[in-house]
Amino acid sequence: MQKTLLTFVDDIYEDLELWYPKLRCEEAGYGMCLAAPELKTCKGKHGYPAKSDLLIKDAQSKDFCGLLVPGGFMPDKLRRDPKVLSLTREFFEQGKLVAFICHGGWIPISAKILKGRRVTGSMGIKDDLENAGGIWVNEPVVVDGNLISSRTPLDLAPFGKAMVDFLDRNTR
Repeated sequence: MQKTLLTFVDDIYEDLELWYPKLRCEEAGYGMCLAAPELKTCKGKHGYPAKSDLLIKDAQSKDFCGLLVPGGFMPDKLRRDPKVLSLTREFFEQGKLVAFICHGGWIPISAKILKGRRVTGSMGIKDDLENAGGIWVNEPVVVDGNLISSRTPLDLAPFGKAMVDFLDRNTR
C-alpha cells in the first residue's frame, strides 16, 4: 500500500495547517507530496515557504494513500480547478483519507462529498459546510468514515493524531 499523502498547496495556505500534519505524518512513517498549479515555492499566509513537488494536473489518486487539505485562502482559489475537485472525489470514493482543516473544507464542499456527513471547520465556513449538506459539529476533530476534519490551528494535535490513527489502520 502506498504510504504517501497528497497535499494541495498554493500561495496563502495556512502555514501551521500544512506543516504540523506534514511533520506529524512523516514522524509516523508517511510521506507527503505537495501538489500545486505550478512548480514553485508557495508562500504561506504567514510567510513560510512550501516548495511544490508535483503539478496538480499530473497527480493521480492511485499514487497516494490519502489527501490533506490545509486552510488559509488557498482552498478558495484551488476549488475552482476541476482536477482538484475530481481528485478529492476520487480519494473519497476510494475510501482513502480525506483530511481538511479550517477553511480547507471549501474544497470538499465544492467536490460535493459532504452530504449527510459529520464535519467541522472554521466558524467562518460553518454555513458553507451545512449548505453543502454536512452536519457541522463544534469539536476539535471529527471523524466520519474516511473524512477527518478539524476547526483551527488550535486543534492540530488531535487532528494530526486522528490522521495517523486512520492511516495506521488502513495502510499497513
